[in-house]
Amino acid sequence: MGIHREPAKWLRKKTKIGFRGYPVGTIAFYGPDNRTASKVAVGVIEHEGGEAAHLRRWLSDTADVRGSETILGEVVDFLRTHEVRSVTMIDGIFGCPHEEGIDYPDGETCPQCPYWAEHDRFEGRGKEQDSTAKARAIAALAARKYGR
Repeated sequence: MGIHREPAKWLRKKTKIGFRGYPVGTIAFYGPDNRTASKVAVGVIEHEGGEAAHLRRWLSDTADVRGSETILGEVVDFLRTHEVRSVTMIDGIFGCPHEEGIDYPDGETCPQCPYWAEHDRFEGRGKEQDSTAKARAIAALAARKYGR
């Protein structure tokens, strides 16, 4: 697979079309605050009620991943490889790019991202820590948005 010529445009179109069946690609951006995305996580859910069967993350220490044609091209290639029929993407930045229990101790706030200690990324929906649970939460939001 080659890098798609206009990956941002492809992603916008695919999310705008709405639910077209499974597999569903889920995209979430993470960053140290609500302005800069340093990580994108992409999951593929193969059937209704399923967990993310495929999950991949891209990171950048220097630029916002949302503006990286290289990273977005790889995201598009990943979604195409898994033949997704629908794509859903959370608006904005979903939370801290660091993983609880891996990058910092369970139950604590990330010392590198003080912004998220003061802000609830789920806006009252409850905090889920597992990547698969995050992907399922994204898929559930998509299903509500698209009436499924």
